[in-house]
Amino acid sequence: MGSVVAKFRLVGGLICVSAGIASAACSPDVAEVRGMEGASVSRFSVEVADDAGERATGLMNRKSMPSAAGMLFVYETPQHARFWMRNTLIPLDMIFVDPTGMVTAVHENAVPLDETMIDGGAGVLFALEINGGLAGPLGIKPGSVLRHPAVPQHIAIWPCN
Repeated sequence: MGSVVAKFRLVGGLICVSAGIASAACSPDVAEVRGMEGASVSRFSVEVADDAGERATGLMNRKSMPSAAGMLFVYETPQHARFWMRNTLIPLDMIFVDPTGMVTAVHENAVPLDETMIDGGAGVLFALEINGGLAGPLGIKPGSVLRHPAVPQHIAIWPCN
């Protein structure tokens, strides 16, 4: 296990780590997102939706979600991602990610039960849904980087070393 040399801060109930984390290991039930300058890391306990049925259901019909939790949608191939909030009862931030782990788009505060399509753009291999209103304060925006074992490690910007 690696050593941690870091400063900690609390944002929206999440512990964000600033500075270096040496030899952090990836886990299928944890998604990490690093800000553009690499200064902060946000960790989310995630459910992985990696088949058509799980992706279709997503976070529908849930009345709440812990602040440090989310759902990671994993597609078989990069595609044009579109989401809606049908039967979704909680506001969500949607973070769209390319095959290298680079965040390409962020949609903040998707409105519960709204059936308007949310366009995540082309080339999306992953979408991370977290509680609405967290992405901005955590510094998650296009250019941030996702680390998770589902990201192809041979091209990952931030691999699971």
